Amino acid sequence: MASARPARELRARREKAGFNQEAVAEEMGWAESKLYRIENDKSRVLQRDVKRLLKMYGVEDGEAEALVELARLAREPDWWHQYSGAIPKWFQVYVVLEASASRVLEYHSELVPGYLQTEGYTRAIMSTAPASDTDEEIDETIPVRAARQARLTADDPPEIWVVLNEAVVRRVVGGRAVMRGQIEHLLKMAKLRNVTLQVLPFSTGEHGAMHGSFSLLEFPAPDDPDKVYLEQQIGGVYSQKPDEVAGYKLIFGHLRAQALGPEQTIALLREVAVDLA
Repeated sequence: MASARPARELRARREKAGFNQEAVAEEMGWAESKLYRIENDKSRVLQRDVKRLLKMYGVEDGEAEALVELARLAREPDWWHQYSGAIPKWFQVYVVLEASASRVLEYHSELVPGYLQTEGYTRAIMSTAPASDTDEEIDETIPVRAARQARLTADDPPEIWVVLNEAVVRRVVGGRAVMRGQIEHLLKMAKLRNVTLQVLPFSTGEHGAMHGSFSLLEFPAPDDPDKVYLEQQIGGVYSQKPDEVAGYKLIFGHLRAQALGPEQTIALLREVAVDLA
């Protein structure tokens, strides 16, 4: 969550200044439990209180201004709040994690990930599911995927590294015109400096991810452990157990080595686009 970073920063500044929680709470006129909640991201903190705390900790003006602004931004709702009604409850956790991740590593065996999909591709995928959504429900979902995609071109975008099974780009989804548009969109997104796209070719044969797709989420804070996410038809499974995360990172490393390089991937996508014309 966005509020986690200012909470960590305030705790770090207090400890650097040599204050314990009891002394700070007494100076602020708070119960010690209030400072505990703020520093553990269990309670939001007002900007004026951030200013008082930083002054007490001896934080210089420029750095203090930056931290006050960080606290202000943390109080604003994350982008996905306005779309929460259109996001399944089981997927909301992933959206929150994705929004705070600094790097996302993914392997997909069957379809293009949501934040790289075109609207036509999304509609085709959602309308053919066994328990497909209504047209109205699909209409509500489209802006969610657009908002997720907008993060890739924001001022401070996450680093995305995606490996797609060749079947993903060969399978014609939504008809030839829709699929051509999707391939052209992948070519466009692959040009972004923060996006790396690779295709795992059929010629690879057997590989370590034949059991299915997965996502790895990496976070900037050392006390925020990386996570692995496995999406299912009606839910998702998360793990932050170090051995399990390390296992999937090893698999992803092998996939990157076996997949076509970024330039070779672009060449393949161009060939597929020509074939769909």
